[in-house]
Amino acid sequence: MRCLSRRDALYTASCGFGYLALAGLSTQNGLAATPGPNPLASRPSHFPARAKRVIFLFMQGGPSHHETFDYKPELIRLDGQQAAGSYPGARSKEKLLGPRFGFAPRGESGLMISELFPHVAEHADDLCLLNGMHTDNPAHPQATIMLHTGSVNFVRPSMGAWITYGLGTLSENLPGFVTINPATNVGGAQNYGSAFLPATYQGSRVGLGRDALRDIRNSEMARRDQRRQLDLVQSLNRSLLERVEGNPELEGVIESYELAFRMQFAAPEVMDISREPDSVRRRYGLDRKATEGFGTQCLMARRLAEAGVRFVQVTHRGWDQHNNLTNKLAENCAQTDQPIAGLLSDLKERGLLEDTLVLWGGEFGRSPDGQGPDGRRHNNRGYSMWMAGGGVRGGMSYGATDPLGGVAVEDKMHTHDLHATILHLLGIDHTKLTYRYAGRDFRLTDVYGEVARRVLG
Repeated sequence: MRCLSRRDALYTASCGFGYLALAGLSTQNGLAATPGPNPLASRPSHFPARAKRVIFLFMQGGPSHHETFDYKPELIRLDGQQAAGSYPGARSKEKLLGPRFGFAPRGESGLMISELFPHVAEHADDLCLLNGMHTDNPAHPQATIMLHTGSVNFVRPSMGAWITYGLGTLSENLPGFVTINPATNVGGAQNYGSAFLPATYQGSRVGLGRDALRDIRNSEMARRDQRRQLDLVQSLNRSLLERVEGNPELEGVIESYELAFRMQFAAPEVMDISREPDSVRRRYGLDRKATEGFGTQCLMARRLAEAGVRFVQVTHRGWDQHNNLTNKLAENCAQTDQPIAGLLSDLKERGLLEDTLVLWGGEFGRSPDGQGPDGRRHNNRGYSMWMAGGGVRGGMSYGATDPLGGVAVEDKMHTHDLHATILHLLGIDHTKLTYRYAGRDFRLTDVYGEVARRVLG
């Protein structure tokens, strides 16, 4: 478990077989570190962990909780009435907008889940609905960066980078943090960056298709020749390292070359979903145009998690419904419902769900009052996310908004609390996962965060 002083460095490793940005060992207590073990090696947690890995399903744009996971019969009753005074923050010129879709109790737990998620609803007893979420800002860039890094004041390490820094990876041939098809229009690389942490811990960006990981293959040299070339370069690097009495930049280059060499053979095999049987591909919806894209991401996420990647994020864009809510939201859910359910089923059948934390949600929710006849405004004061697996209690709803779904009022869960709870499930005390930078010990939760202990299984 990391609680060390390090300096940041970003290195480019290019050794005839591709490109990979990594960082190596830095300094501890002001002294140059000697070459040590792989900085991505798996490390023990502060206390016994319930989860070993995280899959974050990021719904970029702010999904409406009113039509998905936060059932509000009072909002149904008051549909079309003036919003003024109905809940804190209501706009006087707008009218309340009742849910556009119905809800029904699901599973033995009876969780109320929207008709838009019929496949996910089959896993109701595995879900822990977080219906008291709130965050600081109703703007997409700020809220997105807050969700991913815990701060909007300046560039901070992402959640995936912090987790990889603390626990390492479960595979020596793969990075600890992979982000699949990330949103680049909001937050950009900050959402998966390492900021002042060593760049070893930043997310590796992966696309879709044959060139999912750029420059991963060498078209000019055979593996044996690459190894001979690399051995020569590494021998020169290590000889220089002995003469300069420890150099963090050079150590970083040595580590990055080795991981890049291993990745070019391990990563393509892990991401080759063509190896999956047709039954599994159908489960994720790869046989249907509407679900093929996100289904591919979810299947890749399962393969990466199973292969030892500690933190995997997949992104689905387009949840910002200021208008045409009914049609656009139905389309979003149709594209993601079956793939998400397929992921949960697949993890469960493989015995992975019990120690894989699956997190679903966006940067904020939507307003109870409408924006025009068929749209909703941003709402950061009350919204929904959910978790499943990874030691979380299933079949429960934690927290609540007011009767109209405008403001979190019960068991309120701020973004800092969410991060603290995720780290706790991974066996990490969020107050002790720190990194000294610019004279201060930083952490993902800043100086805040409370673990939501009632959600623990």
